Amino acid sequence: MTRHLLASAGIAVLAAAWWGPLATMAAASFTGHMARHLLLVAVAAPLLAWGLAGRRFDPATHQPWLLAAIPASMAEFVVVWAWHAPALHAAAREQSWVLALEQWSFLASGLWLWRSLLDARGRLHPAHAAPGVVALLLTFAHMTLLGAALALGPRPLYAHGAHAASLADQQAGGALMLVVSAAVYVAGALGLTQVLLREPAATGARS
Repeated sequence: MTRHLLASAGIAVLAAAWWGPLATMAAASFTGHMARHLLLVAVAAPLLAWGLAGRRFDPATHQPWLLAAIPASMAEFVVVWAWHAPALHAAAREQSWVLALEQWSFLASGLWLWRSLLDARGRLHPAHAAPGVVALLLTFAHMTLLGAALALGPRPLYAHGAHAASLADQQAGGALMLVVSAAVYVAGALGLTQVLLREPAATGARS
């Protein structure tokens, strides 16, 4: 029942990200666009990963190679940084099919990362914990680095095209990325670290 609720919550977050007021805000400002991106990778993706793990729609059930946290983190790094390159970002803001590709790649890379941390029952498993900690810290590092570059940059990177962003808008979006990345990925890494610390104690108790 709990996992069903998590999956439902993930779908609700997707709906909020892609339709309604946030969709309008994302079309009008860089900060709104960043908020939608973060909802996909840091909120919807973990909820869906927990809700769908081991179920019919879980691709890892038939593709166990997906349970590789560090490659998943590297894939998300490529996706996030590529789509924040000015040319690709402008294309996503101006062409609907490019925007759809961007959004689905954000969601897919986020799902891969969070699903790689879980076992078939949707639990944080010791076998996934050590690489998971590394993967989440790598993700935290590259996301906060990008957020800092956007928040502290002296000039706007997205100043051209129909959806040009002002420096203040860019800095607000970068600050949002910094805060959300620190909260979500560090919390996830700490949770996995607790799993690692509990496992030796559990092993000792069984022996």
